Amino acid sequence: MSSFIVEGGHVLHGEININGAKNEALEVICATLLTDRKVTISNLPEISDVRNLIELLSEMGVKIEYDTPTQCTFQADNVNIDYLKTDKFRKKAEALRGSVMIIGPLTGRFGKALMPKPGGDKIGRRRMDTHFLGLSKLGANVEYDAATSTYRVEAPDGLHGTYMLLDEASVTGTANIVMGAVLAKGRTTIYNAACEPYIQQLCKMLVRMGARIEGIGSNLLQIDGVEKLEGTEHRLLPDMIEVGSFAGMAAMTGSNLLLKDVSVRDLGMMPDAFAKLGVNFQIEGDDIRVNQQEIYHVDEFLDGSIMTIADAPWPGLSPDLISILLVVATQASGSVLIHQKMFESRLFFVDKLLDMGAKIILCDPHRAVVIGAGKFHCLRATNMVSPDIRAGIAMLIAAMGANGTSKIQNIQQIDRGYAHIDTRLNKLGAKIIRIE
Repeated sequence: MSSFIVEGGHVLHGEININGAKNEALEVICATLLTDRKVTISNLPEISDVRNLIELLSEMGVKIEYDTPTQCTFQADNVNIDYLKTDKFRKKAEALRGSVMIIGPLTGRFGKALMPKPGGDKIGRRRMDTHFLGLSKLGANVEYDAATSTYRVEAPDGLHGTYMLLDEASVTGTANIVMGAVLAKGRTTIYNAACEPYIQQLCKMLVRMGARIEGIGSNLLQIDGVEKLEGTEHRLLPDMIEVGSFAGMAAMTGSNLLLKDVSVRDLGMMPDAFAKLGVNFQIEGDDIRVNQQEIYHVDEFLDGSIMTIADAPWPGLSPDLISILLVVATQASGSVLIHQKMFESRLFFVDKLLDMGAKIILCDPHRAVVIGAGKFHCLRATNMVSPDIRAGIAMLIAAMGANGTSKIQNIQQIDRGYAHIDTRLNKLGAKIIRIE
């Protein structure tokens, strides 16, 4: 198990480029299964989740060419569906949450798919109902084998367009349904669809491939199925969660840091959420500067009641940012209620923050009250184990702002979402040692 040794208390300085978006990468890589033509994707992040998904497609028979470390060309002209029956596929798919998004394109193009219950972050139950209810409405027969924890999807007569109202605005569920619908017969209407920027990017890429999609950017999508899709080129947006992570590091360490090429228009509520904690962003073109401050002051509501920061479907605040904002709040002056609505285990990492001296009341699995210390380096160093990507990066942020030297184990979780994070931060003035 690899670890980080983090010496806290160092101020960061300089500028940093933001990598391509992990969540978008997983969606559009799966979309290459919809055509037998070449699809080139650039600005890919060099992270384990993306590498593992590309490797999975390669073993399915997709031709893979790395033009550069961050640009890859895919051609799915000889897909081996029988590979999905192998133990090798099962083992890889179980370990990678993003693998679930091969179901839509495989069912849409080939009329069948197999998928073991996928893994990923241990942040509570992450149900698959939206994916399979949507594909069922498109005419697929979905069965679950409890003995092998395997989903079987079959549509021997192809998928057929229909109207559906999603039970939740699931991002990966919307992606799977959209990818199935673009090759279905007739019109599909998806209401309560996720509409975050990465879903918009997926839809725009599919349109360039020949798909007919209306309503992109809204929660009401109209899709007229086509017989075939062509190839295209696609560039990923910068990762908004990486933007929030580096902003959190700058705030936690009292640093002046310039975040380059962040795609400001696609950040949604993130700048407002940081502003509620007293952290103000300075927009410079498409860059963001986090200015050095003496201290942060948490806002209050107009009537003087305690500030609440909660996640919500886009254009609300991404749940992936909640852990980061919670850590930053420990340094600020004032109190804030952090409400993580989606996952019942994502706040459980706060016990380590309590060990570090943070004043936090965990009200229930979804809510925590943070009473900020009102000064930098108020936390003390400790040893931690990263349970998932976002808690892992939050622990790293806390360690960077703490007094003393901390150890974070199981950093493979952090590597799943952040490429070369220790190297990049050390160039900015951090002191992080990786122990393999």
